Amino acid sequence: MFHDSILVLNKSWTPIATTTMKRGFSLVFQDRARIVDPENYEMHSFESWLVGGSLPSIEQPPEDERWLRTANLWIRVPEVIVLQRFNGVPRRELTFSRRNIYRRDNFTCQYCGSRPGLKQLSIDHVMPLSRGGRTSWENCVVACVKCNTRKGDRTPEEARMPMAREPFRPSFNEGVGLGVGMPASWERFVGVAKREILE
Repeated sequence: MFHDSILVLNKSWTPIATTTMKRGFSLVFQDRARIVDPENYEMHSFESWLVGGSLPSIEQPPEDERWLRTANLWIRVPEVIVLQRFNGVPRRELTFSRRNIYRRDNFTCQYCGSRPGLKQLSIDHVMPLSRGGRTSWENCVVACVKCNTRKGDRTPEEARMPMAREPFRPSFNEGVGLGVGMPASWERFVGVAKREILE
């Protein structure tokens, strides 16, 4: 999950999101963000990062780090970037949306466990709307089209279709992609965010 992700901090060094390697490099290259060195927390522009974070393409980079190969260079992939502008304070409550339900359930059907791709996924109401169910975190799950059709206007128990897990309201950190298995370089920033949420 985290292999190709970069942690994004706002200007006050609070985690606000994760992004792809391509988008992270783009923000740095456009001078909208700086790369944070995970060892000493120094900030780097794209050019200064290349000085200490690149190798000729003919060499083999260390396997314990992430590297991007270009025609002439291996460039070390940053793990954390910080935005140059403030970009506001992150909301502490995750927005209820189709995209966030897909992310919470890892784009996986909660009935059969398949991951057929976005076009074959849908949102199922565990307790059907026609029977008083609500559109909420606690009543919506990702289901493939086939399972959603099979379940129809029944509960999972009535359809004999047990769910992989009960639906739940994800925390803010889970919503921005922060949790178990994240890179060690993220933990300092995420720990601060967790304390702020609890306070």
